[in-house]
Amino acid sequence: MYPFGKGMARYVPLLLLLIPFALYVVFYFGPSVLTVIYSFTDVKNIPGSPVKFVGLDNYYDVFFSGNSGERWRSITNTLIFMVVVTIVQNGAALFIAVLINQRLRGDNFYRAVFFMPVVLGVSVVSLIWGMMFDPLSGPVNMLYEWLFGYKDMFFASFTHAFGYIIFVQIWMYMGYSMLIFLSGLQSVPKDLYEAGYIDGTTKWQSFRHITFPLIASSFTVNMLLSIIGAMSTFDIILATTDGRFNTRTMAYDVYKETFRGSLEMGLPSALSVVQFLMILVFVVVAVKQMRKREVEY
Repeated sequence: MYPFGKGMARYVPLLLLLIPFALYVVFYFGPSVLTVIYSFTDVKNIPGSPVKFVGLDNYYDVFFSGNSGERWRSITNTLIFMVVVTIVQNGAALFIAVLINQRLRGDNFYRAVFFMPVVLGVSVVSLIWGMMFDPLSGPVNMLYEWLFGYKDMFFASFTHAFGYIIFVQIWMYMGYSMLIFLSGLQSVPKDLYEAGYIDGTTKWQSFRHITFPLIASSFTVNMLLSIIGAMSTFDIILATTDGRFNTRTMAYDVYKETFRGSLEMGLPSALSVVQFLMILVFVVVAVKQMRKREVEY
């Protein structure tokens, strides 16, 4: 029996959906459409200012203006950031999830410890690692001096700052990926492992032919989340280096051009569209490849 009765009562579910749908249109879909439209105009962040259609001029400025060298460097940094974070974060998260899934003593404690950085927030995490990487009195620098006999500038280093930001990103979100892998591992039937043990499979063969195929969907989810998260990260960069020392990415450029640049909104809108298209391409390719592997398994 239909729970909402007959007549007009049948439309109650649709009416209940109107509020979240309106919120989605106002705060997500609407601004996204306006961003695409603004990217083809010279709109300024001044109420009542005239708006003129400029075609692809903003996109030309993104790649070929006087600051095009910095733009290309930001794109390169974004790609490096995405590749390293995706590979290392998922590899480390899978390794830790496999260890915790062995029913070690205190496994709930280990889950909480590894997941804790996720709930701390970017500001707290950046503050923690800012103190840890303090070039004068930070404990990591003291450890470096004791082990290697030299000190580093960490977030103030032109050669190492970007690598440390990648490390902080991985440290903060690895626990989230670990939980997704762990949920997939715990859904694998134990009978399969017992059958493999009877057939004489090694631990690596068991992981390669039983575990990994059955957690392929978890791997796909983590890959997509890592790619999207890495290519849209700007808050950690803002809180640690503020884009200095060759640590700018496309997401940070969008933030800077929008809130710290000129009053023109056309260029940051074009940057946002380019960033979205890059993320879309990588996500589509990743989904296609991951789904293909899931089918093969």
